[in-house]
Amino acid sequence: MNTLTLVARPPRGGPLALLRHVVNELLARERRLALYGALLLVLLVPMALAAGLDERTLRGANVWIKPMKFSLSIAVLAFTTAWFVGHLRPAQRGSRAVHWIVWLLIGSGTFELAYITLQAALGQGSHYNVGSALHGVMYTLMGLGALVLTATQPMLAWQLRRHADPSRPAAYRLAVLLGLVLTFVFGAGVGMLLGGMQPPDAGSAPTLPVLGWTLAGGDLRPAHFVGIHAGQVLPLAGFWLARSGASGRRARAAVWGVTGTYSLLFLAALGWGLVGRV
Repeated sequence: MNTLTLVARPPRGGPLALLRHVVNELLARERRLALYGALLLVLLVPMALAAGLDERTLRGANVWIKPMKFSLSIAVLAFTTAWFVGHLRPAQRGSRAVHWIVWLLIGSGTFELAYITLQAALGQGSHYNVGSALHGVMYTLMGLGALVLTATQPMLAWQLRRHADPSRPAAYRLAVLLGLVLTFVFGAGVGMLLGGMQPPDAGSAPTLPVLGWTLAGGDLRPAHFVGIHAGQVLPLAGFWLARSGASGRRARAAVWGVTGTYSLLFLAALGWGLVGRV
């Protein structure tokens, strides 16, 4: 069953039946990533309990907020990657290239989250912590890990470009490819800038609840968020456009238009994040 049919005609029985169906689809498409994403969601429970019991803060935020955000973000990446692996021709889903994508994502994601969680338990920062040689090395390795994590997305885009199931609408397939590529271009690009520009303290300016982003400019994290989630937003837009009834050519043109708008949003967030920083 393809993505468009799945969402357009959900199974009877309400939200729980739909959720069960989506879970089964994820397991069938890429079981390892589906289980990995589920594990990361389960880890949110003890992290949330720790946040409720542990009053320590770091740069104005509870020490457990960062592990929770990263656990959720990596889980979303694992689920969407698993879903898009299912867009490959069946014979290609078990290829060596897909195995590399899966294990690079799991390995780099686990390394990132493990170090962030360890530092949270110690009440110390993981990012920008270069106070010792060990912390400096770990911070560098974290940067490389984040680069590898996002690089799995254009790797998958290349496989989809060569081996995608042609039964899905061209506009939707285009949106998936653009989303995966821009996840790396935008997400990794801002990530490299963030590596040398520590965000303002959460207590230094008005912030968004939970996320901790400052609203007064000079914070690159909103731009990073927009960048790394292109791989979810653009495919959803492509899905909607493919179902809108527009002709294939018009739908593809609309996908490019949405991509351009999303890119402008990213550039606006990037500019706001650079205010007073460069």
